[in-house]
Amino acid sequence: MTTAPEAAAPHTADGPGTAVLEATGLSVVHRTRSGPLHAVSGVDLALYPRRTLALVGESGSGKSSIAKALLRLPPPTTGTVTLDGTDLATLSPRALRAVRPRLQMVFQDPLSSLNPRRLVRDLVAEPLDAHPDPARDREEVVTRQLEAVGLPPALFGDRRPHQLSGGQAQRVAIARALAAGPRVLIADEAVSALDVSAQATVLNLLRGLTEERGLAGLFISHDLGVVRAVSDEVAVLQLGRICERGPTEAVLAAPAHPYTAALLAAVPEPGRPLRDTGLLPADPPSPLAPPSDCRFRTRYPLADDRCATEEPRLRTAAPGRTVACHRPLVAAVAG
Repeated sequence: MTTAPEAAAPHTADGPGTAVLEATGLSVVHRTRSGPLHAVSGVDLALYPRRTLALVGESGSGKSSIAKALLRLPPPTTGTVTLDGTDLATLSPRALRAVRPRLQMVFQDPLSSLNPRRLVRDLVAEPLDAHPDPARDREEVVTRQLEAVGLPPALFGDRRPHQLSGGQAQRVAIARALAAGPRVLIADEAVSALDVSAQATVLNLLRGLTEERGLAGLFISHDLGVVRAVSDEVAVLQLGRICERGPTEAVLAAPAHPYTAALLAAVPEPGRPLRDTGLLPADPPSPLAPPSDCRFRTRYPLADDRCATEEPRLRTAAPGRTVACHRPLVAAVAG
């Protein structure tokens, strides 16, 4: 049985404040010819102004399914998503369309997300064209957003996507998202297709814009080395379930879950061979047939009978940190 995680620590005066977006009991099940595929199972998360939550995990762990469920593309199978206290499931199609600009997403491949036939200035203006507002001057908004992402309109406004580098195209995609006036900005593997220098530019841009504009950010990645640069908190997703979460620096410095430790061991470091992940030499299980109770047990050499009969629940590992493991890598865990 899945239970809700423990409440987060009280917010300080300069802490996150009230959540902009909250998801409770989020589950996503895809119907396939081989049976139900449980992409996401009972996930809770909250996004706060001027803060970014990183959602990390291997390919197939359910990260993108969560992002699409938050945007109702399509809606989650079960669970609720609230934006500024409003349950999105209660909105009519017309009302949902009206709040869409407040939820924006930046995709993995910038060039495939941009219409190749349109000029950059028209691409950035797409949210304004889709949701006209007489109070907003189209040209002024486009100019401001392009300048915010470091692309002078006089130089880039009349270019087309094929005339841009990967990093420039991703900045255009970010400018387009910003033009909508969002409250929440979701970046789904937004730098994985870029080279290292372009990654640094986009990461710094996302971090700065989140803080300056009071955005609530969700950054999705499989790369723990990248999330350090952009996120305040990290949630580790393993086969559709959150197995650990907490402040980014604390989790990366001393992971409490063996899966998090394995992800960190797989991060390459210059001049050093990759470390032993500590996992059994087996392929990750399929979400079509996940292991009973602890979904990590078939890959962990220290798993025991309890792991096969009792689902580990998120519990406190340290102040502000939770972990779902019967045999965590930290000594003091509250029961």
